[in-house]
Amino acid sequence: MPSDTPRKPGKTDLSGSAVHRITSPEPVDDEKDFDRSLRPRSFDEFIGHEKLKDNLRVFIEAARMRSEPLDHVLFYGPPGLGKTTLASIIANEMGAGMTATSGPVIERPGDLAGVLTNQKDGSVLFIDEIHRLNHVVEEYLYPAMEDFNLDIMIDKGPSARSIKLNLNRFTLIGATTRAGMITAPMRARFGVVNRVGFYSVEEIDTIVKRSAGIMAVEIDDEGAMEIARRSRCTPRIANRLLRRIRDFAQVRGEGKITKEMARVGLTALEVDERGLDDMDKRILTTIIDKFGGGPVGINTLATAVGEEGETIEEVYEPYLVQEGFLERTSRGREVTDLARQHFGRQKPTDQNRLL
Repeated sequence: MPSDTPRKPGKTDLSGSAVHRITSPEPVDDEKDFDRSLRPRSFDEFIGHEKLKDNLRVFIEAARMRSEPLDHVLFYGPPGLGKTTLASIIANEMGAGMTATSGPVIERPGDLAGVLTNQKDGSVLFIDEIHRLNHVVEEYLYPAMEDFNLDIMIDKGPSARSIKLNLNRFTLIGATTRAGMITAPMRARFGVVNRVGFYSVEEIDTIVKRSAGIMAVEIDDEGAMEIARRSRCTPRIANRLLRRIRDFAQVRGEGKITKEMARVGLTALEVDERGLDDMDKRILTTIIDKFGGGPVGINTLATAVGEEGETIEEVYEPYLVQEGFLERTSRGREVTDLARQHFGRQKPTDQNRLL
């Protein structure tokens, strides 16, 4: 029986590229323990987003002074940037336990009731992919967020009755990569809303060095910077590349990650100097070579490169747009002059277009 649950972008198995690509910001099952071991446990250890951290420190301290739970918090932004990490840091700073779940897992109101009734006073409930909550479940969540109670309907028809359950006070932390899909009533119930954006190369360089220290990997400044420059401004990708380059350094080098060893490994992994992988290059060169640089519709492009349109929009395009390689226009996708320069292509003249 087909499922009605929408498939998460990046998990497609049409070509496999979105699942196994080394530069995917989505977590991979076999690296979750690895990511957890590198995760900062306090704001002092968390690198980047200084203004966001300063504000959260103030909100947490104020809540502790009033002996109240922190207002509900919503983090939104691309995957792999630390939304889950920030949630766990908030719980640590509040001295509270944290329960973690995700929107697709909470399928029925009964599932939500089980999670909420197990919350201790002042605890943190983290819901990843909160935009994928069932709408019926979402309706039950509103009174829980506002008044810390839950109305459960028992039976159906004439014998139906409502039971009100009082809940312990808790802080809900939601995370989403699709802020536009969160309903207005849900968004209005979050007192603290923060966007978690991409990092600078310098911040990623610091993260790489920190992770290398935890992993007991010897790395020099140039080696760390080489990995940072190709990490697409995303900590999860930086740590994944560091893990793989460590293997190259141990097998093909002397165990130390230098600039040259980083380049050897990254070349083998097909990650170029701007962080573009094979599918990124295929998307851009297809638009240039087959469609004259664009504009081209997303469905036509998806067919040409052998990938799903939704996956291109949600997984590949954000970085290409951010870095100035691609433009989304009302007529379709167009490459920029920067993309042409990167691949050594000349912009066609009007006469060439007609030919």
